[in-house]
Amino acid sequence: MNLPTKEEAQALLEKYVQDEYQRYHALMVATAMEGYAELLNKDKNLWYVTGLLHDIDFEKYPDVHPAESLKWFKGWNYPEELSHAVEAHAYGYNGFEVLPQTKLAAALMACDEISGIFYAYKKLNPIPYGDMKVSSINKRLKEKSFAAKIERDTIYRGCEALGVRLDQHIANLIEFFAGLT
Repeated sequence: MNLPTKEEAQALLEKYVQDEYQRYHALMVATAMEGYAELLNKDKNLWYVTGLLHDIDFEKYPDVHPAESLKWFKGWNYPEELSHAVEAHAYGYNGFEVLPQTKLAAALMACDEISGIFYAYKKLNPIPYGDMKVSSINKRLKEKSFAAKIERDTIYRGCEALGVRLDQHIANLIEFFAGLT
């Protein structure tokens, strides 16, 4: 098994992803994943790297995402658990129909799309993530017109697979994102 360090994963992200929003999104998801790894007593590096690299092929190959990254991960001899999580997070997109079979995959599914809700909320309400309220994020989640491209069902499916209530998930993310600017 070959797992990159955080620094090596960051270098890969910078090589394959030029869009600043996509890089920030990757950081948000990695931060959330690392928080859950700590909470669940899992491998923090594996969880962080999985979050950081989950969309590494999206910018160049959006119509087949994450097919290209799955090929890269295999060629780089990355852990199967990482590949499974990245594949499962794309459930329902581009023909991917793999459901999460691990906590890592469930967490990625739960954290990916909701990070976009937090980002959009912060754009409208420029307050620190740590000062956000569960009720405010939950309200925005229910508004289908708010960040309309965010797939809410993916968030709900991920929370269910992870075994966490949505309000607790939001509270966890507020805590995990508190250090981000």
